[in-house]
Amino acid sequence: MEESSIWGWITTVDHKRIGILYLISGGFFFAVGGLEALLIRIQLMFPNAKFLVGDEYNQILSMHGTTMIFLVAMPLLFALMNAVVPLQIGARDVAFPFLNALGFWMYFAGALLLNISWLFGGAPDAGWTSYASLALPDYSPGPGVNYYVLGLQISGIGTLMSGINFLVTIINMRAPGMSYLRLPMFTWATFVTSALILFAFPPLTAGLFMMMFDRLFGSNFFSVTGGGNVIIWEHIFWIFGHPEVYILVLPAFGVFSDVLSNFSKKRIFGYHSMVFALVLIGFLGFMVWLHHMFTVGLGDVANSVFAIATMAISVPTGIKVFNWLFTMWGGRLRFTTAMLYASGFIVTFVMGGVTGIMLAVPPADFQFHDSYFVVAHFHYVILGGTVFGILAGVYYWWPKMFGSLLNEKLGKWNFWTFFLGMHLTFFPQHFLGLFGMPRRVFTWSPGYRLELGNYLSTIGAFLMLIGVIFMVINVLLTLTKGAPAESDPWDGRTLEWTISSPPPEYNFAQLPLVRGVDAWWLEKMEGNEKMTPSEPLGAIHMPNASHLPFVMAVGLFISGFGFVFQTSEVGAIGLIVVIATLFIRSFQEDHGHHIEPLELSEKGVNH
Repeated sequence: MEESSIWGWITTVDHKRIGILYLISGGFFFAVGGLEALLIRIQLMFPNAKFLVGDEYNQILSMHGTTMIFLVAMPLLFALMNAVVPLQIGARDVAFPFLNALGFWMYFAGALLLNISWLFGGAPDAGWTSYASLALPDYSPGPGVNYYVLGLQISGIGTLMSGINFLVTIINMRAPGMSYLRLPMFTWATFVTSALILFAFPPLTAGLFMMMFDRLFGSNFFSVTGGGNVIIWEHIFWIFGHPEVYILVLPAFGVFSDVLSNFSKKRIFGYHSMVFALVLIGFLGFMVWLHHMFTVGLGDVANSVFAIATMAISVPTGIKVFNWLFTMWGGRLRFTTAMLYASGFIVTFVMGGVTGIMLAVPPADFQFHDSYFVVAHFHYVILGGTVFGILAGVYYWWPKMFGSLLNEKLGKWNFWTFFLGMHLTFFPQHFLGLFGMPRRVFTWSPGYRLELGNYLSTIGAFLMLIGVIFMVINVLLTLTKGAPAESDPWDGRTLEWTISSPPPEYNFAQLPLVRGVDAWWLEKMEGNEKMTPSEPLGAIHMPNASHLPFVMAVGLFISGFGFVFQTSEVGAIGLIVVIATLFIRSFQEDHGHHIEPLELSEKGVNH
């Protein structure tokens, strides 16, 4: 059994523990990003305010977007993937446990590097998209953008590792009988998301690499005066950036599918069409990036092609919405907190989708572009999609992760305050945009019908803060006084509910035999009290803990910090640590360890 000490957590390669580490880290940066959002809304509450102006506002704005997209939404989704996917496919761990730990520590090192910018030299100030020329030394001479390019490179490589790991896990580690068309929807969503990560993150890494060379070594990839082209950055960023939207929202779709099916007491309506829609969204997601650039001047043909592609991607999304509604139709609905978030998501996401179709029309986009209408749209999609999905997943799988149920009464207070606060914050912003309020401005003048919308928007932000406080109280009370949860507290349908809460280190003493979609529900309907095993009880091979992923991440952090301030010696020391660690790992004979059947019997495993 792994140690419960801090060293045990640092060296762990257990997917369940790594999921908890992602959850804690993502939760911390959610608080940081939320504080930055509140500061933005306080400044914009009244006209001509002086609370946060100029470069300080630009830094807060840039870090809010960067934090929420890269350091909050993605790691919290990885928390759910780590906690749930191996259990849903009947596996004992992910395919590459060492790589899983390395992916987390690289994410954390990059996140830390980004946020120490507040203490040393100033934060990024060119927006979360860090457009050239704003991000080049002429316009952003401080180290802020250096933190951005290096922090996101380190964190992004960790994300790429995790995406590859989940792809291989789902392809190779499925229990006997778990065919692709028997996978739970959350696992299918993770599979498609991991494929998107595999193809979307390399362009971002390449773009950040070129931006780093422009800033640190005087190259001219994007500098117009040196023969570069700023539009190339936009293409590279959005070739990553639009698939990134689906990287964030597809796992949430998977959460909602599992939650709605479970609390409607029905199999998901149109399972095969749901899978087809997921794959089609993933495929089309790479064909729509130019709709972020309709006003750049690429011509009518390019704009028309990408407008059609953008409208086409709404079709599989619409299929999913109707399937969710038909799943609920005629079901025995049980409105737990997770179910409330799933239901609230459908309303919110459809509203965000409608404004997305409006933005897909180039002539209309020329009017909406760079206005608060766009801010309202993407918050409805990302907050109403991804964040609602994360919260639904946390309430749903919390007992499986921690062995206790979150308080439902506090959960419902959390939902209603957060849901109403979200709509109060972002619904008025549609009208602010239509009245002419541009994005990324730190002040506005009275007399343009912007007063009421900005005031309500800030009140809504504080209402969301109250919702988050309810969530924090709920978590703290549950961790200190929560009653132990049963193995199957929700009367679940999938394999994670067949084992104890929290699961043992090895997940399954005997790998289950899967006989259909919703494998656990199928067994229960036939009167079975446990899954039929696919193998006799035997020795279980498990990976050993390792401190090397942590050491490698420390080396990358040191190297990144050195290059931020263009101190090649410090950067080289960090890289030497990384290379030495890789060398040690390459020659390390680590065959893991075995848990023998006798140990399982002593622990009272139910064969």
